[in-house]
Amino acid sequence: MNVIPTALPEVLIVEPKVFGDARGFFFESFNQRVFQEKTGLNLEFVQDNHSRSSQGVLRGLHYQIQQPQGKLVRVARGSVFDVAVDIRRSSTRFGQWVGVELSEDNQRQMWIPPGFAHGFVVTSESADFLYKTTDYYAPEHERCILWSDSQINIHWPQLNHLKMSAKDQAGISLSVAQVFE
Repeated sequence: MNVIPTALPEVLIVEPKVFGDARGFFFESFNQRVFQEKTGLNLEFVQDNHSRSSQGVLRGLHYQIQQPQGKLVRVARGSVFDVAVDIRRSSTRFGQWVGVELSEDNQRQMWIPPGFAHGFVVTSESADFLYKTTDYYAPEHERCILWSDSQINIHWPQLNHLKMSAKDQAGISLSVAQVFE
């Protein structure tokens, strides 16, 4: 496994070792011991999630203000542009974001720690998005920052038509959002 730091040092890109030949490929999508050794993070994942979305679906920017979730995210089919935003008010990087393509071809994963908002947009015809979380989903604590907030200024890929839930369309600005101290 190869771990690549990003412009937000707590957010990591994880590249598994892939073994491929004419038959296809094999890789360990997660190994607790190797993950801890390579990242220095001793985490317990408690929930695995899987979503399928069509091209142009934008999900996010989501986070839980209580029971904050760390997320290890990846794409099993298709491709997405995946984004993490630092929403820790005490951080020198508050409001900054990092984005990376995750796809079935590059097989990259991204570690998004608690204290960061997360979102993605599907850039392929469809995508299967999988992620492990360090705490359980708690809808009463979920918050959503507007994907197009000018204060954050994420450079999303240009797509003809974005599709999102009413919750994501109603996201609020970082300037008034409940964030982490």
